[in-house]
Amino acid sequence: MDGIIGTRMALSLSDSIAFDAVLLISFGGPQGPADIRPFLANVLRGRRVSPARVEEVAHHYEIFGGVSPITELTRRQADGLRARLERDGPPLPVYVGMRNWDPYLVDTLREMRQAGVRRAVGFILAAHRSYSSCEQYKRNVISARRALQEAGDGDVEVTYVGDWHDHDGFVGACVSRVREAWETLPEPMRGRARLVFTAHSLPASMAAESRYEEQLFESARCIAAGVGMTDWALVYQSRSGRPQDPWLEPDICDYLRAERERGLEVVVMCPVGFVCDHVEVLYDLDHEAAEVCREVGIELRRAAAVNDDPQFLDLMADMVRRTVDRYRGGQPLPICSESEPSSA
Repeated sequence: MDGIIGTRMALSLSDSIAFDAVLLISFGGPQGPADIRPFLANVLRGRRVSPARVEEVAHHYEIFGGVSPITELTRRQADGLRARLERDGPPLPVYVGMRNWDPYLVDTLREMRQAGVRRAVGFILAAHRSYSSCEQYKRNVISARRALQEAGDGDVEVTYVGDWHDHDGFVGACVSRVREAWETLPEPMRGRARLVFTAHSLPASMAAESRYEEQLFESARCIAAGVGMTDWALVYQSRSGRPQDPWLEPDICDYLRAERERGLEVVVMCPVGFVCDHVEVLYDLDHEAAEVCREVGIELRRAAAVNDDPQFLDLMADMVRRTVDRYRGGQPLPICSESEPSSA
């Protein structure tokens, strides 16, 4: 199967199970102060960003000792998924590959190939589809596969699970996290709380070409219904790029200031657009947004991301099984060109 990337074809499989492993795909993060700037150089590769802006973002990581929780949390997600597959099948090994830091995708794919893996179920750890949250990662996998082929190390085919933004496991995990945060409020405040969902902002042009906003609203609507809260809103965080370019709004801090003037007193915040409490969540919400709430007099509770919630781990296992079942018994496995990454 070496050398096929760059063509579009289908492979008829004769195996009773078409896959040898699962590949979890995530963003990656520094694991110490010395990693921060090399990590940011990876994140920003190909983009023109001022040195002052790089140092500003580096400071965000320095506040937390230069360690992003995303690597540890992703490994815990992998451990939970592995345990469920071992218990209930199919007993596939689970690997972790990161886009921007160790373990890099190309190194993980090489390790998989050396272990005899030829076909993997790909699980991108982002619930809502956009270029930056989904397709970019698929292109990164294609590039890593090409690097393996060019080095003579073979290939690992990757087929991705379907959408899960409205899966009961994701919704249920978010509901549990929101309820935990809501219950820490003093009893008299609970009825006045607004549920505010946050997600990573995107350029408006990018969002217009995807189902990102639509899927976010679907997730938020399901979670709010599960919690039993009718007063809710979806806002955005982590904006970057040129100030003159339109991005998805409102920004969380702008929203909090404006809504306080309209009488908002209590907020339960849910980072629905993230599956790990990594530095963007910790800095943007627990640092910046929390400071705004203190300044304007809003009582804030922040729900944790789903992280390794058992319901989310069950979802991961369910989506892997669905993908294995979909291609069981010799059904076609699409192999796509770099310009058209598969969403299978």
